[in-house]
This record gives sequence, C-alpha cells and structure tokens, in this order.
Amino acid sequence: MKEIDARGLACPAPVLQTKAALQEENPQSVRIVVDNAASQQNVQRFLESQGFRTTLEQKGDDYLVIGTCLSGPGEKPRLSPEPEADVKKIMVVCATDRMGFGDDELGLKLMVNFLRTLKEMGNDLWRLVFVNNGVKLTIDGSEVLDDLRDYEKGGLKILVCGTCLNHFNLLERKQLGETTNMLDIVTAMQLADKVISI
Repeated sequence: MKEIDARGLACPAPVLQTKAALQEENPQSVRIVVDNAASQQNVQRFLESQGFRTTLEQKGDDYLVIGTCLSGPGEKPRLSPEPEADVKKIMVVCATDRMGFGDDELGLKLMVNFLRTLKEMGNDLWRLVFVNNGVKLTIDGSEVLDDLRDYEKGGLKILVCGTCLNHFNLLERKQLGETTNMLDIVTAMQLADKVISI
C-alpha cells in the first residue's frame, strides 16, 4: 500500500501528491493522511474519480483516506476527466459576495441579482465556482441559497473552495456545492469554453 503523509499541506497539495503517486507508481491501494476536512473531501473525491473505492477513518485530528483501485492489476486508473458531449461550457467564478466596488450594500444586491439571473444562460452554464469571499454565498443565511439549490437540482455543478472555507472557518456552515480545490478549478477552466470571473 502506498502511504502519503499530507498533513500540514494546504489544498491542492494533498491531491497533487496523490495524483503524482498514481501516475508514477500505479498502486492498487493508497493511504493518505491529511489534517483537515477540506483536504479529506478533496482527496477522497479525486480517488473516486480515478476508479478507487475509498474508506475514511479519523484518528484524533487526522483523517485517513484509504483507496483501493477497482480496475484489475496492471490496468491504469484514468487520470483525466471524461470530456462531455458537444455542449457549450461556460464557467462562472465568483471571488466575492459583492459585485463591483463603492457601496457594499449595492454590491450585495447586484450579486444577488446576478446569481438569480444566471439561469438565463440556460444549459450553457456549466460550472459555478465560489472562491475567496464568494464562499460566503454558499453558507447558511445566504440570500441566494434557494436559487443555488435550484441550480444544483437542475444539474449545475457548483464548486466551493475548501481552502477558502477553512480560512473563514465556514466549512461546517456550507449548505450546498462540492467542496473543491485549486486543481479541480484549474482543470475545469481548461475544459470550459469560456470563463467569466466576478
């Protein structure tokens, strides 16, 4: 079993170490130790996306993610996302909970209106990503929670930065979306036809 100690590392470093180990050594099983829930979720989701069955153990402040490859011996797990069918893919990145500068109250109203109006993009809206102060739009008490839940129910993938949630001590308050890391965000940017940053 390949052992990776990723304690003390901020995302996406634990995922990148795991990815490198899979590419270089092609292990049938891996055991990754991390020290925060965001890294645990990101590593676990990454392993599952690569064809591993995962289990989780918690020992004190540490999380142990154990992955077992579901493919046969000698078969390499896939290390890149599957391309989607011919669909225009627009990714919207919200790095703040306000739109523009000047008046914070107006900025919040504008952001709420912007997020509620995104549905006009229809199926072209492919990913909605929240980073930095934008993650506050995904926690309890957010004015747009119902709108974002409707987007998720409609199939939109919402990504919420785990490092940002940890920084603001908001991980436990997140109400929707997939806790993610910079590797997922950069990969999504590569796959997107257009990236809009707010």
